[in-house]
Amino acid sequence: MTDLTRMTAAELAAAIHSRQLSAVEVTTAHLDRIAAVDAEVHAFLHVDRPGAVAAARAVDESLAAGEAPASALAGVPLALKDVFVTAGLPTTCGSRVLAGWLPPYDATVTRRLRAAGVPILGKTNMDEFAMGSSTENSAFGPTRNPWDLTRIPGGSGGGSSASLAAFMAPLAIGTDTGGSIRQPAAVTGTVGVKPTYGGVSRYGLVAFSSSLDQGGPCARTVLDAALLHELIGGHDPLDSTSIDAPVPPVVAAAKLGAAGDLSGVRVGVVSEFSGEGYQAGVLAAFSAAVGLLRDLGAEIVEVSCPHFGYALPAYYLIAPSECSSNLARFDGMRYGLRVGDDGAAGAEAVMAATREAGFGAEVKRRIMIGTYALSSGYYDAYYGSAQKVRTLITRDFANAFAAVDVLVSPTTPTTAFRIGERVDDPMAMYLADLCTIPANLAGNAALSVPCGLAAEDGLPVGLQIMSPALQDHRGYRVAAAFELARDRADGGRLIDRVPALEVTA
Repeated sequence: MTDLTRMTAAELAAAIHSRQLSAVEVTTAHLDRIAAVDAEVHAFLHVDRPGAVAAARAVDESLAAGEAPASALAGVPLALKDVFVTAGLPTTCGSRVLAGWLPPYDATVTRRLRAAGVPILGKTNMDEFAMGSSTENSAFGPTRNPWDLTRIPGGSGGGSSASLAAFMAPLAIGTDTGGSIRQPAAVTGTVGVKPTYGGVSRYGLVAFSSSLDQGGPCARTVLDAALLHELIGGHDPLDSTSIDAPVPPVVAAAKLGAAGDLSGVRVGVVSEFSGEGYQAGVLAAFSAAVGLLRDLGAEIVEVSCPHFGYALPAYYLIAPSECSSNLARFDGMRYGLRVGDDGAAGAEAVMAATREAGFGAEVKRRIMIGTYALSSGYYDAYYGSAQKVRTLITRDFANAFAAVDVLVSPTTPTTAFRIGERVDDPMAMYLADLCTIPANLAGNAALSVPCGLAAEDGLPVGLQIMSPALQDHRGYRVAAAFELARDRADGGRLIDRVPALEVTA
């Protein structure tokens, strides 16, 4: 009997729409898988079995009535990062401040998923307010990497990536502010995409850093990610930063890439993303990936982006500055947690007590950094200077893309580290996003696709492919061609080697 949880989203959709499978049996199989393994992985904060089954049943009834599928992914279930608001379902952002909060409305991404007939299995764990690179900052406990349950699944969207790697969901949604889709994808052997900034609506995405946050698709194959990207993307008048332009032809590009020919494609290798601080096994897997792209017909060009080295410090001024403003709304006055309200305490005392009890250490650290950087006398020296660096990084990208079609690098300098290994060293934690941050600062499209296992520890390595703004399809074409060639060379899918599943099956 076919294990439904091992099928791709595209395969599941084809079987559901041809009525070889029912959406209810597909959704139930994944809910049962969650019940069997998530106690060890802890990818989900909330599972909505009744809602998911009801949504699946509606798809089956529509198809039985002879109606066309509501979308290319109708009936295929999905895991949703707990930073998108969901009417009637808890949205916590991994924080005690919002524990138990039931939003009165759906985010645009949530609404589009529901309208497309995609059953939402539940809400996934994350670093509190998306601040972290390991999902250890969640107020509700860490998520574990299915490849090795002693290791992190990346962050901030580790719950979404782990749900895919543990075969609890065929699709997931994440958000990427400095790498929070791509870095988890890299360390769990899955595919993660940061679309062009403004390409997917942020309405109803609880804001961390408004000029950097971007929702995007997470999947186990490039085509599945493209199908989901096409479904959630597109202009939204409710989001002032939404781009009023068609979604790039990402599905067509993924299918073109699957033909396996990259002749005429110029691939730039970013010279700044190698050397000291990079795990040897990561660099070896990346080098092999570049060789495979060359074998597919791509022209490989070394490219220098001299200001990328300043991206990390610039990001850790810009993002905290914006978060210190965005998180001011969580004050215990309007919704969520309220502490110290004994009837006699004043508003300021209640706010202080609520924020002290409700926010974790990393969120407090970033609020303080951001408030300091925006304070009188320091604004120009810190926040203003960081924005100037952002402009220089954007120019580096523009110069590079004048010579090449896409840029490539390792997605992250190391494989998944052990849970607890970096919690007392914020700088070591921040370095996990070294390669991903530049694309966020410039607003370009970028994705991560698995490119092998590191020799030292047998853990997944990601290949990052960066494209110009609104040219997301370039990355999909290259990634799909690479994915097919890698699977053929390896004799099967990388994701099917997940060893930790054996102890939970």
